[in-house]
Amino acid sequence: MSSSRALLDGYVRLRQQVAIMLELARAGEWDALIERQSDYLQLVDRIRHLDQEAVLDDEQKRCKADLLEAILDDDLAIREQLMARRSELGHLMDTSRRQRDLHRSYGKQAASVFDAADKFGPETS
Repeated sequence: MSSSRALLDGYVRLRQQVAIMLELARAGEWDALIERQSDYLQLVDRIRHLDQEAVLDDEQKRCKADLLEAILDDDLAIREQLMARRSELGHLMDTSRRQRDLHRSYGKQAASVFDAADKFGPETS
């Protein structure tokens, strides 16, 4: 296989890998997403080496550009999913921290206060 064909095949596999990772992120399959990340990094490293050796004609360059654009679009969508997840986890950590602080301050009475905060929002607590 020529180096240019191997390079384009690498980009196709990378495109498929990123599409799968995006599906996992949208489904909230975070552990599976992390497992896929090592395969992704290996593919990127392999492509990096192939990219240095391959000489592409104009049509191959357009194909590579199209694949890169699709990869970057999916990568952006994955990052947006990750940012939303990070925000969600931050909210859960804040809630847990407030609950812990209330328990330290008020003991068993804090549970009823915290339930009211969940029902009516943090502004009312």
